[in-house]
Amino acid sequence: MIDRNDVIIAGGGIGGLVTAMSLHQIGVPVHVFESADEIKALGVGINLLPHAVLELRALGLLDTLAASAIAPQTLAYFTKRGETIWTEPRGLAAGYPVPQLSIHRGTLQMLLLAAATERLGAERIHTGFHLRSFETSASGATAVFDDRRSGAEVRVDGRALIAVDGIHSAARAQLYPDQGMPKWNGALLWRGVVEQPPVFDGRTQVWCGHPRQKFVGYPIRDLPDGNQLFNFIAELRTDDTTLAEREDWNRPGVLSDYLPSFEPWVFDWLNVPAMLRAAPGTFLFPMVDRDPIDQWTFGRMTLVGDAAHPMYPVGSNGASQAILDARVLAGCLRSHPDDIEQALTRYEAERLPATSRIVLANRGFGPELPMQLVEERAPDGFDSIDDVIDRDEIMKVTEGYRSTAGFALSALADGISLTDRPY
Repeated sequence: MIDRNDVIIAGGGIGGLVTAMSLHQIGVPVHVFESADEIKALGVGINLLPHAVLELRALGLLDTLAASAIAPQTLAYFTKRGETIWTEPRGLAAGYPVPQLSIHRGTLQMLLLAAATERLGAERIHTGFHLRSFETSASGATAVFDDRRSGAEVRVDGRALIAVDGIHSAARAQLYPDQGMPKWNGALLWRGVVEQPPVFDGRTQVWCGHPRQKFVGYPIRDLPDGNQLFNFIAELRTDDTTLAEREDWNRPGVLSDYLPSFEPWVFDWLNVPAMLRAAPGTFLFPMVDRDPIDQWTFGRMTLVGDAAHPMYPVGSNGASQAILDARVLAGCLRSHPDDIEQALTRYEAERLPATSRIVLANRGFGPELPMQLVEERAPDGFDSIDDVIDRDEIMKVTEGYRSTAGFALSALADGISLTDRPY
């Protein structure tokens, strides 16, 4: 089916397609094998942080993505009563060399698919092939797929296998058979989109409440009638952390399960319950991750994205970190073109510690710690936020998280792509 010198990529999601284009960019031929029978525009909104956008710019995709996205300029924290805790500039407004982008996940997926198809050729993107297992040798890797159309087992030999097959990765499960179900912290997320007038300037992300009950919202597209497509997450945390069944990004939510908790959240600047009622529907998802592992690379196989480091969706980091993985992987292969095992090992050394720190930071309160502190210190409100928490305390948290996640302004000031760095 493919040349044995080609690299096999298992997974055609955001991480898999960016990996494919990144390797193609440095002259490494690839084939992508996606489990779904068809790659579709699914999901709701997603944020791409500046370090990820910088890498997408290096792939020549920034203008295309920006035309279908919103570039937020402000992030604002509020209490459960709509009182302002904190505002900070984002993206270009914060001095970054590239914007932050808020976009519909399905739109992003299809734009990446179109670009990958044009660059690689349609014959190198295969759907309906679910990774079952893999084997490695000194000279290559073999991926064993289930052909979902025929039911047959298909063995594909290649130079290496890059497993980008998500939180339920078959490759990771083969390596760590006792890992069990993902870990759930008790939080349930109802995610949706709604058409509505702009909130504030139409370029602001809002985080309201605290970790036990939170509302997050941001625009992802301007509409011709002056309204916007607005992405939201309504989050409630329970004390039950037993995940009884496999989570599903596309499970429909039930309005009566979450609306009553948000009925009092009517602010001068946003009517949260009215927005929730106006949404055509939501997707329900438990907030899950997995423990960091000590090794991703085994000979000529390595893990990328959620297969390597599934993390809570806190701080807009999941897809962004998968993009960074892809670009560092390409940089390591570029630096070690004649020793693929060394390249994959170097990639792991660069990315595993960094992403493990983010997984653990997100298990705490991450950048949301100021919201939790305000709820603890002033649960009934305040006259002045300065009486509750000072700016230096908030800045220490927010800047610390940016540093942990890899998008501190100083780290991106040179504008150099990760693929172009020496490894």
